[in-house]
Formats: sequence, structure tokens, C-alpha cells
Amino acid sequence: MHKILIIEDESNIRELISYNLINNNYKVLEAEDGLQGLEMSIREKPDLILLDLMLPGMNGMDLCKELRDRGSKIPIIILTAKNEDIDKVMGLEFGADDYMTKPFSVHELIARIKAVLRRAEQKIEVMHISKGDLTINIERHEVMLNGKEVELSLKEFDLLKTLAENKGMVMTRDKLLDKVWGIDYDGENRTVDVHIRYLRRKLGDEEAEGKYIQTIRGMGYKMP
Repeated sequence: MHKILIIEDESNIRELISYNLINNNYKVLEAEDGLQGLEMSIREKPDLILLDLMLPGMNGMDLCKELRDRGSKIPIIILTAKNEDIDKVMGLEFGADDYMTKPFSVHELIARIKAVLRRAEQKIEVMHISKGDLTINIERHEVMLNGKEVELSLKEFDLLKTLAENKGMVMTRDKLLDKVWGIDYDGENRTVDVHIRYLRRKLGDEEAEGKYIQTIRGMGYKMP
């Protein structure tokens, strides 16, 4: 069940949104001013925030900016009675994911929430690629194997990431060179073989029919 925080000072709007979210199987948290909303955002870590712009204590723009400055990736949909383009642009520049102007259709709001949550979940899947006990965190540039970090060079990381992003597909040496070293690279394609060997050694996966990297004779490599 997704947890949604409503930060809205008008109680009738807050209650209307809350009622409809609960009826759509969301867990709802409520805050009636910006400072309370910021504190709840940090403490409760909701899956999505519905954020009014005109709030007492701390306005929505400042709240949104503060969360993003703290590194929060919580999706934010701004709700406001204002409809000037500059407010929309500023909201998105400060890190909001979507924007709705009051009055709005509850059905459209639910649809927007579903779309933003879906995009956020797809982003998480891309940022974290797993293969058994191997996890690649793309955003943090980190590889974990059996709960322990594996120290990789930049090219080794990019090579592993490329294989993981194309899991099940055979990647030729030339294709890997283009994606990892760039299309302007004019060195030998055996560079790929050397880095694959180092990578396998660090992953404890040195057999041709390995768990994480397989050699496809006459073609290239793939992550099964």
C-alpha cells in the first residue's frame, strides 16, 4: 500500500483528497502547514507528497527545495490555486514531479498520482539492477556482492552496468566498446576481454559459463 502525505492548510480540501485516496487503497498522512509537512516528510518517508504552495510556516516552494537539497527523491505533485505559468515553472525547477491547479478533478488527481508513482518505481528499477546476490546501484555507482561492496574501476563498473542493462542479450565486443569507451575509441577490441577478465576475478566468476558473465564464442558476452 502506497503512503501519501497531503500538505494542505485548507481542511475541506485535505479531507476531500484524503477520503478519495483512502477509497483508492492508499495510506494517508496529513499536515496542515509547511513546517509540519517538512518534518513528516523526513520522518515518515512517504511514497508521494501532495503539496500546496500557499502554506503557513513554510511555503510549498521552499519546502520542495529543502527536500531536494537534503537529497530526498520523494515524488512531489504541487497543488495550488495559482495558475500563472511562472509558478508552474518554478515548482518544477525546485524539483516537483507534476503540477495541478485548483479546482481539479479528483479522478484526474488519482490518475496523476498513479502515473507519477509508476515513473518513480521504474526509475528505482533502473537505478538498482540485481542479479542473484549481485546488486548494482547506478546512482551511487556502487556494486554489492553478498552484502559486501566490490571495488571496481570506472570502466569495469560501466561494463558491468551495460551487461546488466541488457541482461539476456549478447553484447558484441564492438558494441561494448561503443557503449563503454565511446564510438570514437580506436583501440583494440581485446580491451574488452582484458576488462572482462578483471571484472570476473573481482566477482569470483572466472568461468566462461559464469553466473554473472557468460562468454558467447565468436560473438561476445552476456549476463544470463
